[in-house]
Amino acid sequence: QVQLVESGGGLVQAGGSLRLSCAASGHTFANYAMGWFRQGPGKEREFVAYISRTGVSTDYADSVRGRFTISMDNAKNTMYLQMNSLKPEDTAVYYCAAAAQITWSQRTIFDSYENWGQGTQVTVSA
Repeated sequence: QVQLVESGGGLVQAGGSLRLSCAASGHTFANYAMGWFRQGPGKEREFVAYISRTGVSTDYADSVRGRFTISMDNAKNTMYLQMNSLKPEDTAVYYCAAAAQITWSQRTIFDSYENWGQGTQVTVSA
């Protein structure tokens, strides 16, 4: 299994930006497709963004498309989520996830990912 550690969360005003990082260890990063999910207060965990193991294919939830960008640096074994134009409704604990085997149709389903980080809190004030 791969171990994942998120960082970069914090408190930011609406309209601001944050960059989350997900550092992987234990296995070659390039062997996994990766995703970001989030869970807001009183809400279920929801899909945010996906990147394929090659980095060629990406996808986003409609709620963040155009504002968030997912990327990966295989040399550093690190995935990123650049979040711009943040809104109060983006407030949540953000989790990174890794899947050794996943199909395109499974990318938004959290049960498809077998490895998870501990999460990092993002709070956006109005």
